[in-house]
Amino acid sequence: MELNNLKPKKGSRHAKKRVGRGPGSGHGKTSSRGEKGQKSRSGFSRMLGFEGGQMPLHRRLPKRGFTNIFKKEHAVVNVSDLERFDNGATIDENVLRGAGLVKGANDGIKILGDGKLTKKLTVHATKFSASARKQIEAAGGTCQEIE
Repeated sequence: MELNNLKPKKGSRHAKKRVGRGPGSGHGKTSSRGEKGQKSRSGFSRMLGFEGGQMPLHRRLPKRGFTNIFKKEHAVVNVSDLERFDNGATIDENVLRGAGLVKGANDGIKILGDGKLTKKLTVHATKFSASARKQIEAAGGTCQEIE
C-alpha cells in the first residue's frame, strides 16, 4: 500500500450535486432554484439577520448599558497558590505563567488573600489586596507593585 493508492471506504463519500446539466439530470433548467425571485439570481447573498425588509430583530430590541473601553482585566492569583514555590523565591508574571497559574492576555496580575502562606517570598505584581499584602509580609516576604 502506498499513498497514491489510498481511496476512501466505499459509500463514505458522496458525489457533489452537479446542477444545470440538462433535463435528464433532474437538476436542469432552473438548477433547483425555482422560477423567479431574488434567490434564483446569480450572485445572490443574503445579509446576516436579513428578514425580507422587515425591521431585523437586532434593530427592534432596545440597547442596554455600555462597555467601558478603559476597563482593566487582571489575572487573579491567591496566596494559597504561592505556597508551591520555594522559600525565598522571587515571583513575577513569568514565574506564574511558567507554573500555569496565569494564562492568556491580561492587563496585569492581582494577588488575593485567600488561603494561608507560610513561606518568605518576594512577589512582584500589579495589585495586591490588603489581606494578601498582610499575609505575605507576616510570613517575612515583600510585596512590590509594578506598573
